[in-house]
Amino acid sequence: MTIDSHTKLSIADALGRLMKGGLPFRFEAYDGSVGGPEDSPITVRLVNERGLSYLMTAPGDLGFARAYVAGDLQVDGVHPGNPYEAMALILSQLRFKVPSAAEMLQVLRSLGLEHLKPPPPPAEEHLPKWRRALEGLRHHKNRDATAIQHHYDVSNRFYELVLGPSMTYTCALFPAAEATLEEAQYAKYDLICRKLDLKPGDRLLDLGCGWGGMVRHAAKHYGVKALGVTLSREQADWAQKAIVDEGLADLAEVRHSDYRDLTETGFDAISSIGLTEHIGVRNYPDYFRFAYDHLRDGGRMLNHCITRPDNVSRATAGAFIDRYVFPDGELTGVGRITVAMQDAGLEVRHAENLREHYALTLKGWCENLEANWDEALKEVTLGRAKVWGLYMAGSRLAFERNEIELHHVLGVKAGPDGNAHYPLRVDF
Repeated sequence: MTIDSHTKLSIADALGRLMKGGLPFRFEAYDGSVGGPEDSPITVRLVNERGLSYLMTAPGDLGFARAYVAGDLQVDGVHPGNPYEAMALILSQLRFKVPSAAEMLQVLRSLGLEHLKPPPPPAEEHLPKWRRALEGLRHHKNRDATAIQHHYDVSNRFYELVLGPSMTYTCALFPAAEATLEEAQYAKYDLICRKLDLKPGDRLLDLGCGWGGMVRHAAKHYGVKALGVTLSREQADWAQKAIVDEGLADLAEVRHSDYRDLTETGFDAISSIGLTEHIGVRNYPDYFRFAYDHLRDGGRMLNHCITRPDNVSRATAGAFIDRYVFPDGELTGVGRITVAMQDAGLEVRHAENLREHYALTLKGWCENLEANWDEALKEVTLGRAKVWGLYMAGSRLAFERNEIELHHVLGVKAGPDGNAHYPLRVDF
């Protein structure tokens, strides 16, 4: 078929030229054009020219996110707090094709070359990597603090609405599929306590402690003297108040501090629940050496973090995640984490993958956000709330499709004589 690059296409027709098998959802554009099946449960509407410019200047997840967060691209048929069904449909059926040069020229001319000038991004977007680089080395203390504050210092009330009473922003452990989110978070903390073999009087250090869930659980249920550290001032203030309210001030403490500034040592156990994703793969040797140096002989470390299904080096989670969710976050496979722990001197004793549990956890968070949507909008902008729905639903899909995983790796600091103080068999 001969393509006349001067024949103008509608927006819907231009988009259709880029799809294999056509659009899997209903599409409506501000120029009046439509495409896709009329009976689709999902309708995507492009409402203005700025949205088109976002899509054209940042093809892929970043352009979609910009247009969606700004309100220029609207999705009907799902709630913005839980757009899972729309994302499942789009990601399972949307297939792009490589157009010929003539087709691409026709598409560009039809959409308008003036739309190749990028509009300013939404206010919810973080700085690009090159701008962050000008403000400090990646994973330097100051830059790490800024990245953590971008994500966590949003609103404690917002997190209460999304996470529920546990205020736990890490993968839960579902003893059964019908378990509640609170039951699953309790089970997660209790499993970690058992893996660490915590006993009354033990000293626990929790790195990147969030709102202090692990610290409070270990103190309350295992009689442990627990110290947690976080780079988020909002988290530290909330956690310390919860410690006092629960009568745990004699056993538990949460500090607003970089873990690298700690002076205490000789801990019986160290937990790292959801922090490794933020520290950077190149910093693994120093991170796990820090843990090794701060454990007593026979002490254990449990590392809980999101992983990739392989150990191939590649760019991290994508432009949307980097700009809107976790600036400077990095993921790798459990193999690299295990090697880094071993190279730091820790003897790796146990590892397991809990990825299905994270999919269920994210399902619960999305349901919470949807149920509490109106109150959530009193705490954050509409754009920020939409970011959360988009990223949590997308992450749920990624765990279900084994694009990302969640691993526990348990290490022990053996003594000079090789004694790891570890039982012949474990019962956790």
